[in-house]
Amino acid sequence: MITFDSVTKTYPSGSTVLEDFSLECIQGATTVLLGASGCGKTTLLRMVNRMIDPTKGRIVVNGRDVAEVNPVRLRRSIGYVLQHGGLLPHRTVLTNAALAARLTGMTKQEARTVAARFLTDMGLDESLFSRYPSQLSGGQRQRVGVARALATGSDILLMDEPFGALDPLVRKELQEQICHLQRRLGKTILFVTHDVDEAFMLADEVVLLREGGVIVQRATPTQMIAEPASNYVRQFIGLDRSRMLHVEEREGAHVVLTPTGHPLGLIEPCDEHDVQGNNKSPEEHDPNEKQAQFHGGNHADPVGAHDEGLGGAQDNDQSGGE
Repeated sequence: MITFDSVTKTYPSGSTVLEDFSLECIQGATTVLLGASGCGKTTLLRMVNRMIDPTKGRIVVNGRDVAEVNPVRLRRSIGYVLQHGGLLPHRTVLTNAALAARLTGMTKQEARTVAARFLTDMGLDESLFSRYPSQLSGGQRQRVGVARALATGSDILLMDEPFGALDPLVRKELQEQICHLQRRLGKTILFVTHDVDEAFMLADEVVLLREGGVIVQRATPTQMIAEPASNYVRQFIGLDRSRMLHVEEREGAHVVLTPTGHPLGLIEPCDEHDVQGNNKSPEEHDPNEKQAQFHGGNHADPVGAHDEGLGGAQDNDQSGGE
């Protein structure tokens, strides 16, 4: 559990980035801090592992004020994924992935075994384990960074725009793998992004911020789309533009269209016995419940629900170079 209790951050210059910010992140879920540059989202994330200390207020992790914990010990106990991976250039993939686990007290062999498992979970072939970061693509380096954070065994994972510098295809594949792993592992994830589609795809709960760390709306992706709290929310998430989708029947198919009439994807009925992994019998289904699958590109689905059928896709960059 991560709790921000009346947190304020004022720098020596007099600039106040956050003022009286409070939030309790849901345990075992993904909370996404969403907002434009300068709203304080990265500052909040870096306060959890004491990379930044608040001027006032406190941050509580698993029932303990982080100000009472040695910052080095605290950072070793929390998984942390940076935007550019932060890999050591003179260490191999496996050694990099095992590094944080070693710092938690695991033996060398234990750490390498755990790291290898998570590298595989992240879609990296064992043939890459002996390579160095310079021999990997950007997507592969980020996979190593995620595996390193998971290998610590921490129940908390901090992710600071980890996929922001990647090309769209690789970025989407990594987002899908995070969804897949989160369903299996149930970590408490605090994720920072300015990308609305990414937030809606990954989040159990989205916290939309304005300048000063002001919470404009806190909701599930579906709730935020269905019931935006203000015009600012509508504009930020694109309800005045690209997200106002509609469906038309064209050539025998239900086609999802953008406001300009461009096709985005298809709506087709789900198998009644396997609705996104739901094995209810037909008698158990609500007869009024519409069952459909959205097949589209990189956009969020038309009703705002993030994909529940994601798998462990791999980069098409195993040989290096994106």
